[in-house]
Amino acid sequence: MSLEDHRLPREFFARPSVEVAPELLGRHLSFGGVTLRLTELEAYAGELDPGSHAYRGVTPRTRPMFGPPGFTYVYFTYGHHWCVNLVVGEVGSASAVLVRAGEVLEGEDLVRARRGPVRERDWARGPGRLGQALAMSKEHSGLDFCRPPVGDPIDLVVSAGAPVGREHVVVGPRVGVSGPGGDAVAYPWRFSVAGDPTVSTYRPGVVRRRR
Repeated sequence: MSLEDHRLPREFFARPSVEVAPELLGRHLSFGGVTLRLTELEAYAGELDPGSHAYRGVTPRTRPMFGPPGFTYVYFTYGHHWCVNLVVGEVGSASAVLVRAGEVLEGEDLVRARRGPVRERDWARGPGRLGQALAMSKEHSGLDFCRPPVGDPIDLVVSAGAPVGREHVVVGPRVGVSGPGGDAVAYPWRFSVAGDPTVSTYRPGVVRRRR
């Protein structure tokens, strides 16, 4: 069977981000000839979440987050990184899951050319590296990854893979993000595979305030 035969349905993503994120561990994300096994994800809760880009409301950039689940939200950060998010929850909730890290299963030659002479464990270790490994950018924001397969060369697929048991899921604060008052621990919304070498390093964040 092809990956499309195992594509996760829209109903899977039509739930709160803190439910979807841990259940994405071990799933496969495929795009443009590269397939990743997802090993680290973070949940974001839209306008209720100080760490979310949607915290200040709808903008041209964040508009995909306010639509239905099953679409991508890709944003530019730190001047040279593209980060990939999967929109989840109900229409208007602006909830999303940031894809932070993965193990490359297919497309090694493509990733090696894009990432240069780095260790394989670092090919997609962190959201910026992952975006580079997949060669995703602004034009790929708003892709419907739950639609029926149409043979589109820029089709993105999130497929069943091999879900990770709860006993192997590590839960902790998000990387570089704090909650109200600087309390990152109030948002234990980072989920990763225990002991997996592709999981990125934790670093605390700073408080983001509504303007």
